[in-house]
Amino acid sequence: MSATIRTAALAVAASLALVPAVAPAAFAAAKPNLRACYDGNCKITITKKVSFPVDPSFGITRLTLSFKAGRVYVKDSGPGVRGSGYFDEGGSSTMNGILIYALSVSKKKAVLVLTTG
Repeated sequence: MSATIRTAALAVAASLALVPAVAPAAFAAAKPNLRACYDGNCKITITKKVSFPVDPSFGITRLTLSFKAGRVYVKDSGPGVRGSGYFDEGGSSTMNGILIYALSVSKKKAVLVLTTG
């Protein structure tokens, strides 16, 4: 092997050694912490339809959130209760005392804030 080829090979090997290995999971989107929303107060980023339980003191037991084309869809349910609504980015909807506000909505994700009171 010539000195030029050996030097080039060593340079490539050295540069590869400096690149850290990244696990594929590091690129996966973090799942929203839906448990934090049980009390009606949280900020979540969703990338697909989600459904989670909420405190029954709201008169409902479950919220379902989804989005499409810049619009957020909300459904609530509980014993003998069902409701639904939708709103656009910057808008909000109140479901049995839980205000859901859309900070941003795109084709791939929605950032939502839930709050009570």
